[in-house]
Amino acid sequence: MPEKIKVLVVDDSALVRKVVTDILHRDPEIEVVGTANNGKTAIFKNGTLNPDVITLDIEMPIMDGLEALRAIIETNPKPVIMMSVLTQHGAEATFRALEYGAVDFIPKPSTALSISVEEIADLLIRKVKSVYKSKVKLHPGAQAEHREAEAPKSEPPRKKEPGNRVVAIGTSTGGPSALLQVFQKLPSDFGSPVLVVQHMPEGFTRAFAERLNVNSGLTVKEAEDGDRVRPGFGYIAPGHSHMRIEQGAGERVLRVFQGDKVSGHRPSIDVLFDSVAESYGRDSVAVIMTGMGRDGADGIGRIKKKGGYTIAQDEDTSVVYGMNRVAVQSGAIDEVVSLYRIAETILEHA
Repeated sequence: MPEKIKVLVVDDSALVRKVVTDILHRDPEIEVVGTANNGKTAIFKNGTLNPDVITLDIEMPIMDGLEALRAIIETNPKPVIMMSVLTQHGAEATFRALEYGAVDFIPKPSTALSISVEEIADLLIRKVKSVYKSKVKLHPGAQAEHREAEAPKSEPPRKKEPGNRVVAIGTSTGGPSALLQVFQKLPSDFGSPVLVVQHMPEGFTRAFAERLNVNSGLTVKEAEDGDRVRPGFGYIAPGHSHMRIEQGAGERVLRVFQGDKVSGHRPSIDVLFDSVAESYGRDSVAVIMTGMGRDGADGIGRIKKKGGYTIAQDEDTSVVYGMNRVAVQSGAIDEVVSLYRIAETILEHA
């Protein structure tokens, strides 16, 4: 019989610890080997119990989740999934945790979300198993970043006038911090719109768009149905809806809508990429980045067949080399680059 996935559950609420433990024990492949009610105890039990995966609350007494996360990553790194509340402070702390090295997060049950407790339970089990089986990188790209820093700097790509091109990006696990690096390098006078699907629960995408907006020269917003697609703007698909682009009355507009999951997700990267292939064809640049599964791999193939330029993040700098691996292996990619060259490559072709 295969060994079970060992999980350490960390939360200051005894009720939450019990609920999370009960959820995880529904799956015969998972065993909760211990619990902790603060960050200091979590660090100790990480050393003594040697879990495969840790679920970690953010707000706790004695030592909070962010401080504990940094210590875990620095001293005895394990894949950490954050348990996050949907508040402005909670969202900001969650994105900091992802930048510090957490591999993913799930929302805590809340009346503010349409996602049910059962959906969260299913999400938690799937993420724990996927994180374990994917053998995620906890310090992706450290060597590549070092090589990038030492490499001679090339001349910046020539500035292009605003035209009829579009950039579409799809990403999942490991995506938020990776996207931040890409958006920080795109100039304010960038002449193309940037459309993004990041697999993320409902409610967090607005805060994520605001975070990108503050840290980018582009104007970044959570997409709304009917938005005009404008150069110099970034549009993030809402966490509960698909996003596609359509030809409106003399201009292209975004359609944000519900509907069944596609490729296992809503929003789905394939939905966006298919619409970009249809609407822009050869005038598109598509990027598929770090993430589990295969969402986007088929869609980026259709963009390539229409003559668009396709880019994949490389294995060294991916937290999970999943979706991008499938796209590369299928022959759908024109260029494989490190995270630190994605923005530069976009500027060369958009």
